[in-house]
Amino acid sequence: MTMKPLDLFGIDALLSDEERDIQATVRRLVDERLRPQLPEWFESGTLPKEIARELGGLGLFGMHLQGYGCAGTNAVSYGLACLELEAGDSGLRSFVSVQGSLSMFSIHRYGSEEQKQEWLPRLASGEALGCFGLTEPDFGSNPAGMRTRARRDGADWILDGTKMWITNGSLADVATVWAQTDDGVRGFVVPTNTPGFTANTVHGKLSMRASVTSELVLDGVRLPVSAMLPEARGLGAPLSCLNEARFGIVFGALGAARDSLETAIAYAGTREVFDRPLAGYQLTQEKLADMTLELGKGMLLAIQLGRMKDRGEISPDQISVGKLNNVREAIAIARECRTILGANGITLEYSPLRHANNLESVLTYEGTSEMHLLSIGRALTGHAAFR
Repeated sequence: MTMKPLDLFGIDALLSDEERDIQATVRRLVDERLRPQLPEWFESGTLPKEIARELGGLGLFGMHLQGYGCAGTNAVSYGLACLELEAGDSGLRSFVSVQGSLSMFSIHRYGSEEQKQEWLPRLASGEALGCFGLTEPDFGSNPAGMRTRARRDGADWILDGTKMWITNGSLADVATVWAQTDDGVRGFVVPTNTPGFTANTVHGKLSMRASVTSELVLDGVRLPVSAMLPEARGLGAPLSCLNEARFGIVFGALGAARDSLETAIAYAGTREVFDRPLAGYQLTQEKLADMTLELGKGMLLAIQLGRMKDRGEISPDQISVGKLNNVREAIAIARECRTILGANGITLEYSPLRHANNLESVLTYEGTSEMHLLSIGRALTGHAAFR
């Protein structure tokens, strides 16, 4: 009799029936509908916009938000959905995460009632897609230095600037764009068909290939006053949106790790080396045991953070702990699993190296590992060492 890695930690006993049902539903969708096409999407560097309707129909977009067609689940359920999506590919989780935790959350938390009514139901159903324009070519970890400007011109706003590394940018129907104004950083809801708005797809990526990444160019984009997010004032607003997305990564990265580990275990059980299964060797079992320990510990951390989030008790520094640990361990697991697969592990027939490539991006976006280390260090010492 064999056990699955997370069975050793009794994870299912920590979840409610509803949470387990949601996780099983998303896993079934990924396994049956999306996984068979992932190697092709990864190799071609595409992710079809058409999957949005299916994901929206399952209630995955903005599933942790209340009202406006959103499912209104708890944080742990959202996290488990992210885990199952990333067990397929980080691009899938990113697709859903940007839609729900960045685009929709920014409107849900900071938008006017008119903005919410106009966009949230369409975004929740997958009829429309959104993106989130904060990062710029020269300003990633230091968004306060952004050069995108919004200036008043009579009754309108005029936006000029460039955003970079924007997931879903070339697919989006609406963009939340952050810009410097005379009143500090403000957010704007920008329909992507507005004159002066251009989205250019980034090609030649070695990571997150089953994901559309774009450059956004705003050249004299004219918007009415009603386009501004009325409740978003200062850099704290976009950073709060990033915390929502980072929480999904705390769970999501473990999906890539779990899938890599399950793939390696299955392969080791059937691959014969010197006339016996690879799984029967002590060095292989040591690798599998060590990776299982880190996966399980990461899962316990994720669930604890999810329960804290549901109680309204979580802090950005605690999310940094989860994001830093779980992504760091996930990429180590994916790389180690590739060694068990040997030469076969460099092909798209097996997932670990694809996951490892994707996690190189996950390690960097929504806050680099270095920035999360310094956030934790500041929490421990009271000294900010960012400069």
